[in-house]
Amino acid sequence: MISENMIENIKFIAFDLDGTLLDSVPDLADAADLTMRHLGREGVTVEQVTTWIGNGADILIGRALSRSIDIDPQLDPALHRQARELFDHYYAAGGHQKSALYADVKTTLATLHQAGVPMAIVTNKPSQFVPHLLEEHGMSAYFVDVIGGDTFPLKKPDPFALHWLMEKHHIAATELLMVGDSRNDILAAQAASCRSLGLTYGYNYGQPISDSNPDVVCEHFKQLLDVVKLGC
Repeated sequence: MISENMIENIKFIAFDLDGTLLDSVPDLADAADLTMRHLGREGVTVEQVTTWIGNGADILIGRALSRSIDIDPQLDPALHRQARELFDHYYAAGGHQKSALYADVKTTLATLHQAGVPMAIVTNKPSQFVPHLLEEHGMSAYFVDVIGGDTFPLKKPDPFALHWLMEKHHIAATELLMVGDSRNDILAAQAASCRSLGLTYGYNYGQPISDSNPDVVCEHFKQLLDVVKLGC
């Protein structure tokens, strides 16, 4: 499924990472599971973690400790901090061996890069993990900016990062396209008055991305090339 309308006059594209470019949930689930077991708690599954990710590692771990998308307001802050440290350790130690690019991601990014379209990563993933993942999958050269979940004080769905990109690169809101799989991506774009493209295959708390009303909905990453008019 793809919108009939192309998005014209796009001069810059911002991409989410997890669930958009990279299927990373198996490694995230492993790290969260090992964290919970280290703390003497019941382990968590890939299916559970798939519905908990998207708001950054602190929220993911809070949800794992609470075993719910709604974090327990009585959760011990010290336990939360300990669990986050354990999660970072296990996630780094795993070497991201189970993460893989989605179909046609690299060829599509290469086409956009060759066409001279500047691109950036805007993810809620902790910034310490992002450069290694991009390098490991041969994508580092495609992005002029890499923004992690702790690069700025505010993360998606706040539009801070998108406003920063517009100011830095001297582009209007209508010239920036946010591509993502989560309502956080779409809400950030809408708050920044940018255009948005939602992908159906990622992680969106078990809800259809179309519910967030992106400008365009695509089932396959390569359809981005049909949506954006290169050279505009």
